[in-house]
Amino acid sequence: MRSWTAAVPMPLALVLSLLLAACGAEQEELNVWMEQQRREVKPNVQPLAAPKRFDPAPFNATQLVDPFSNQKLSVAIKQEARQPNSLLASEMNRRKEPLESYPTDGMVMVGSVTKSGKPVALLKVDSLLYQVKLGDYLGQNFGKITRISETEVSLREIVQDAAGEWIERTSTLQLQEKAR
Repeated sequence: MRSWTAAVPMPLALVLSLLLAACGAEQEELNVWMEQQRREVKPNVQPLAAPKRFDPAPFNATQLVDPFSNQKLSVAIKQEARQPNSLLASEMNRRKEPLESYPTDGMVMVGSVTKSGKPVALLKVDSLLYQVKLGDYLGQNFGKITRISETEVSLREIVQDAAGEWIERTSTLQLQEKAR
């Protein structure tokens, strides 16, 4: 097996050796310049300010109302109901119906029938069956039944939007078929 030097003519090998030596000299020159720059340039870093002392303030909210309590919500609803043209005014002055104490996501529509020519929906709540008709109230968002079909019950609910304003929205309870 021949070495690579045997395959390269002698003058070419000499030229290559000189080039490599010249690169080494330039590398040494570069290293000297870099070292000189490191010695001459001093970093200019501003010292950090000392941290401010944190003095914790005592939290004495034992007499305040918890912002997530039912008491606070009921006070806000009563204040809103006193406003003229409020959506809640008529809702607060009527007698509550039994299904208003349950959330609508816990209710299941299991069927519908017609009584005296008027549609009646069958709702299952906590393993009890209830008959509801148009105009009945259900759910915890002042839901009033606006339409009953064979497959769904439509409600008009009054809820707060992101800005805290009371608005009407429509929701439905769909007929649930038993899984086999």
